[in-house]
Amino acid sequence: MTETTRCAVIAVIGAPNAGKSTLVNALVGAKVSIVTHKVQTTRARVRGVLTEGDTQLIFIDTPGIFAPRRRLDRAMVAAAWAGLDGADKTLLLVDAPDYLKGGKAASDTDRIIEGLNAAQRKAALALNKIDAVARPKLLSLAEDLNAAGDFTDTFMISATTGDGLSGLKAHLVSNAPAGPWLYPEDQLSDISERLMAAEVTREKLYLRLHQELPYDSTVETESWKETGKGVRIEQTIYVARDSQKGIVLGKGGQTLKTIGQAAREDLAELLGRPVHLFLHVKVRERWDEEAARLRGLGLDAVE
Repeated sequence: MTETTRCAVIAVIGAPNAGKSTLVNALVGAKVSIVTHKVQTTRARVRGVLTEGDTQLIFIDTPGIFAPRRRLDRAMVAAAWAGLDGADKTLLLVDAPDYLKGGKAASDTDRIIEGLNAAQRKAALALNKIDAVARPKLLSLAEDLNAAGDFTDTFMISATTGDGLSGLKAHLVSNAPAGPWLYPEDQLSDISERLMAAEVTREKLYLRLHQELPYDSTVETESWKETGKGVRIEQTIYVARDSQKGIVLGKGGQTLKTIGQAAREDLAELLGRPVHLFLHVKVRERWDEEAARLRGLGLDAVE
């Protein structure tokens, strides 16, 4: 690094399923946060790191902001708002087609804008999934949201297809303040390999069972051993009730086998070496309350 280096911390906020994790992964160019159909999948603040030229951008992928009911919900929302503290820039991501449908997505986004206004915090606005909305409707939505909030810039993007991302990235790089990098040049995330392994398995769990399995589940990496043939990982999937254990296992253990195979393939690609993954399922009641308590103590990564 030289005296000409620049660095910016960017908090990415939005309603659940706005596409924050997909956007951070796309900007960083690697998987640093899990993506599922299930809303509120991100439970902890995950930092993705992009180093481009003399500039480093640290993206904070926050949990979706919504109206909380459970203790864990409240902790997740608090973590999302806390992600703004110390950020050089805030980026509000809006699922354009979902917002236009009204309902919860719109009300959650409106609540976020109200919160930003109350805190007198400026933000950039990014309308996501533009490939699913006609341009006249996008322009009208952008006008309405800018009238409701104090946005410095507006971008129209698709985190999935990559449309508009080069312009957004160029803007963030060019506006980064001078300063030293916070992470080594080759580091892509602040998340440990053990936690990322647990997150990957949790992603596959939700992708396979997002309709059958509620949020009362989590994954912990219990053992990590490097061998001459790769890495041996043992993980436990914790559920809240015996009935959920049967759902995860499936008939003859087939569902668990499918989840394990998908997780193992992803992990082998992420780690760059063979992975031998062993999954177990156990019942641990009220784990979500313990997770909320730990987060209240400032421990984000509770899985």
